[in-house]
Amino acid sequence: MGKKIEKQFLVLGLGRFGTSVAKTLSLNGCDVLAVDKSHKKIDEIKDCVTHSVIGSMTDIEFLKQIGAGNFDVAIVAAGSNLEASILATLNLKDLGVEEVIVKAQNSTQKKVLEKIGADRVVFPEREMGAKVANSLMSKNILDFIELSDEYSIAEIDLYEEWEGKSLKEISLRGNYGINVIALRGENGKLSIAPKADAPLKKGQVLVAIGRNTVLKEVDFIKK
Repeated sequence: MGKKIEKQFLVLGLGRFGTSVAKTLSLNGCDVLAVDKSHKKIDEIKDCVTHSVIGSMTDIEFLKQIGAGNFDVAIVAAGSNLEASILATLNLKDLGVEEVIVKAQNSTQKKVLEKIGADRVVFPEREMGAKVANSLMSKNILDFIELSDEYSIAEIDLYEEWEGKSLKEISLRGNYGINVIALRGENGKLSIAPKADAPLKKGQVLVAIGRNTVLKEVDFIKK
């Protein structure tokens, strides 16, 4: 069994990106509070997340009332409103949120948001929300590309326990149905169709294909 995800997520702003993040996290068993100023957007998502509330991400008193400081991760999805993103980020960091992830439109906004305390800035395309959400749910999933409702390709960070062992020895295919199709070294170079008996090296990343249900709970592989 995979470990239950215990982090609590606060999603501020329910445009396409914020809605996708909130729904994907909720579908995978995460505790999610979704916030937006729009009654319509809250009505549309209220049955899909743990909690939803109408309010402004720029109002620190409102954020205090909903207990924003108690959340492990906050995702600020304010669309093109840079001022709202800045105020929300400042408020969340002041309230003690450990990780604040902010949507940006360009590299200039990214620099500004990082300078005022954003822990991570993303440039989401239309359907990137689900990808970001999946990356949040497992510290060992570095990238996640959904091929279908059933299968995905994922980049998996090498566990310490795997260092020096071969793909044959860790037996991801036999135990979990995960097929390693390439290895990426620290220099970024890809090794396609790696040898099953070659020892794995520190810093390598496994590029694998498998069922979504397994890849999204990859932490259970760790012993």
